[in-house]
Amino acid sequence: MNADYHTHSTYSDGSFLWSMCRAAEDAGLDAVGIADHCNVSTDEGRASRKKAMGFNLDLTYERRREGIERIGERFDLRVFDAVEMDYEPDDEGTIEAFLEEAGFDYAIGSVHFLDGVNVHVESYFAEKPEAERRELVDRYFEKLVALADAELFEIAAHPDLLERNPAFRGLATDEHYRRAAEAFADSRTVPEINAGRALDEYGELHPNSPFLDALLDAGVEVTVGTDSHEPDAIGPRVDRIESELSERGIEPVEIVEP
Repeated sequence: MNADYHTHSTYSDGSFLWSMCRAAEDAGLDAVGIADHCNVSTDEGRASRKKAMGFNLDLTYERRREGIERIGERFDLRVFDAVEMDYEPDDEGTIEAFLEEAGFDYAIGSVHFLDGVNVHVESYFAEKPEAERRELVDRYFEKLVALADAELFEIAAHPDLLERNPAFRGLATDEHYRRAAEAFADSRTVPEINAGRALDEYGELHPNSPFLDALLDAGVEVTVGTDSHEPDAIGPRVDRIESELSERGIEPVEIVEP
């Protein structure tokens, strides 16, 4: 693993640029991607959530780019200017226009919301009957397939993100995984092996083992990202991903040419 394509800085919900870069260098990486959260939806509800979260990279990316350029000079490390964007199918036009304007090194797409609620929110989804939660899992994978079909992004982040939520865990089926794998096999968008919860309460990589099996069986290539928000997380997560790559004999895709 030479590059970590998915970390966050204080331009969304992570740590200082210099501390993330220092940790990446200390972990033995050749490159790190700063991929802060961004949402450009014109939907009133999504715009309201954006203000509440304070994720304003669409307004600050040029300032961050200057910071990345300055920070990059301090380390023996290539620092990528990237973005992690919330994806909704009805936002595709707005997302495409913003990405063309901003000119990031690469873009990561994420499905974060169901029913207008972040899929992490256990209290909201746990109250729903199992049949309704299964329908929501169907909708999640429909969005994931749409993300792959749209080909707006170089990377698809944590493709089974809803597994972090116990209210959804175990409800995805082999058919969900097969459909998503077929979509990625036909797409330029590459799913990532993501270690965002691999060392804490969830304890698994994204995608989980059955989903990763389906992707590999379909001939889908994968890339890697620690999804770190704190510098101390980068090294241990790199080690966890490298262990998985070694065990499975996977060579991750380089998203940006060396």
